[in-house]
Amino acid sequence: MNMPTPQDPLKIGTRGSPLALAQAHETRERLSAAFNLPFEAFTIVVIKTTGDRIIDRPLKEIGGKGLFTREIEEQLLAGDIDIAVHSMKDMPVDQPVGLSLDTYLPREDPRDAFVALNGGTLAELAEGSIVGTSSLRRKSQLLYRRPDLQIVEFRGNVQTRLKKLGDGVADATFLALAGLNRLRADDVPRNPVPEDDMLPAVAQGAIGIERRADDQRVAQMLAAIHDGPTGQRLAAERAFLAALDGSCETPIAGLAELDGNTLRLRGEILRTDGSECLAGERTGPVADGADMGRDLAKELLAQAGNGFFDWKQ
Repeated sequence: MNMPTPQDPLKIGTRGSPLALAQAHETRERLSAAFNLPFEAFTIVVIKTTGDRIIDRPLKEIGGKGLFTREIEEQLLAGDIDIAVHSMKDMPVDQPVGLSLDTYLPREDPRDAFVALNGGTLAELAEGSIVGTSSLRRKSQLLYRRPDLQIVEFRGNVQTRLKKLGDGVADATFLALAGLNRLRADDVPRNPVPEDDMLPAVAQGAIGIERRADDQRVAQMLAAIHDGPTGQRLAAERAFLAALDGSCETPIAGLAELDGNTLRLRGEILRTDGSECLAGERTGPVADGADMGRDLAKELLAQAGNGFFDWKQ
């Protein structure tokens, strides 16, 4: 296998946000260590996506999950980059023809983090408080549990959101705990939200690495850094999401956990206005994870009936 060199580096494509860059650097560090190569044998290529350019409108208005991946995948298919590093919760369940996504780094903490400048918790949030979030899943979960809350649109990186809190746009917001941990953002006041209180987004906290399907050199390199347990958990979660036809326009949550060779999958779907939540779970052998995901989705869809995901304010 021909290894990359400083003269002919492997090109790692990524979005340009601080978190995306941190994930790309982690990928480079793991590849460098696995093959005893200098960092200069890898170069990070920043690609601006539609989701990065348009930050003043809700995601559902501009097209859903592919907003954060489309331009990166186009450059991967064109050969301008060799691999693409993604936050898996942003990834559509269908891969473009010619691309493969089968490498995952060890998953970080998948929970949501409640962020308020006073350091309080969700349970302590006063009645009628304003919460900022761009996530339809979080909005629906909040309104289901706390219909007294007001929800406002909230996009941007960590510092942008903290500034909005400081400016009084909202009393609190939510961020993925994994992102705060990867950014080492110890100065951000946060309280992890237990999964029993707010089930996270499917694949939250996981990094995926995409490649061209016919690039065997890259496939062999990525195999050396793939984390099997993360792959097993995501197989169940993403099968659940795929069977629900999930997108940024549908409030869906799911989490798979491992205990030896046993996998527990929890999932829920909500009406967009938070008026109803349907939840269920499956437990079984790890090897049956994807089947469990599809079966759980089928059960919830049968309960939901037609129109469950219709948009409601």
